Amino acid sequence: MKRIDWNTLDEAGRGAALQRPTLGIAESVREGVQRIIAQVCADGDFALKALTRRFDGVELDRLRVSADEFTTAAALIDDALKQALLEAQQSIVAWHRAGMSAEFEIDTAPGVRCGRVLRPIARVGLYVPAGSAPLPSTALMLGVPAMLAGCAEVVLCSPPRADGSLDPAVLYAAQLCGIDTVFKLGGAQAIAAMAIGTASVPRCDKLFGPGNTWVTAAKQAVSSAENGPAIDMPAGPSEVLVIADAGANPAFVAADLLSQAEHGPDSQVLLLSDSAALLDAVVVELERQLALLPRAQIAAQALAHARLIAVRSLAEAFAISNRYAPEHLILALREPRAGLDQVLSAGSVFLGDYAPEALGDYCSGTNHVLPTGGAARAYSGVSVASFQKSISVQAVSADGIAAIGPCALRIAEAEGLHAHAQAVRLRIDSGSGR
Repeated sequence: MKRIDWNTLDEAGRGAALQRPTLGIAESVREGVQRIIAQVCADGDFALKALTRRFDGVELDRLRVSADEFTTAAALIDDALKQALLEAQQSIVAWHRAGMSAEFEIDTAPGVRCGRVLRPIARVGLYVPAGSAPLPSTALMLGVPAMLAGCAEVVLCSPPRADGSLDPAVLYAAQLCGIDTVFKLGGAQAIAAMAIGTASVPRCDKLFGPGNTWVTAAKQAVSSAENGPAIDMPAGPSEVLVIADAGANPAFVAADLLSQAEHGPDSQVLLLSDSAALLDAVVVELERQLALLPRAQIAAQALAHARLIAVRSLAEAFAISNRYAPEHLILALREPRAGLDQVLSAGSVFLGDYAPEALGDYCSGTNHVLPTGGAARAYSGVSVASFQKSISVQAVSADGIAAIGPCALRIAEAEGLHAHAQAVRLRIDSGSGR
């Protein structure tokens, strides 16, 4: 990890200090993804089975998970995990339901009634990764808002295990969200299948979920194709930024940094503090706790490009954080809520010493599918609204067009759009002869 004093750096140095480990998707990956998409487009299910054999080392007779496989999965999970997944699902439901958008209608002028109606996206595709570890929590994070939005059909893809089955906890989480259309597919081929559609896999209108570089490149490729699906957001390696003051617990801070570092070698962790003593103590704790982790080798690779940044003030730390726009932002401060107003760009914020980012990953209720790579400057995390369409509606009476028609006429004529003006003028003239 690298220790940096922010105020000794010039602008180029500051930019380098906040540089993500991955600078973008390699052209070789983009080309490989295009070949996979073309193969799925040409050969459908046959291609999906061949690609699964090639990349996952699994020979599949059937792509879709059967009812018996769901039953077997439920029997394989112990009661404690079942209860934990159920509790997490209930918290996620509560949070997402509270934040749901509402339909409305207002009178914008006499005789002019305008409103908004909400409609679910008809068919959505969810991708649940299972690279170095299965992620049943992601099935909940995507499945719950899809369920609350009322999507008519939800398709879920996740990579198969070596024996050709899907992780039982992922299947159980899918069941908790009412999802029974599940396929044993991973990587770019899963994205291609949901985007294009095959004999087995339905074509989806919008795709959701995190993944590796190949999955990200595939989402970008299919979304830019003619008649391709929409996607949730740009996604990349996981990241956390912690702002800590002198009173923060070094063990807590180190644990939060490591919880992100263990995701993968390209994860990024940053710590900003106005206390040199706190930074020193966190370094000691990182070394102590890292030695105890089963995934220490992965975390150590991520820590190689970690940044511990000394700042003059917490205000400066917030300015740096907003510039970086982290996926996860932890405020390990004595008055964390007082600093919330200074947060302008972040995927999700965790306030105080007892709000580890790990709770947001699992069961606090907020969604863990969040913008990464600086996308938090413009994107939000997944919510029920992500699975809905907002449609505006207007109803206008003769009195209404008489009231606001002249306004439309003036603007249409100023823009030189005379057919627009005529469409309004005819109605005004019709109403004036009543």
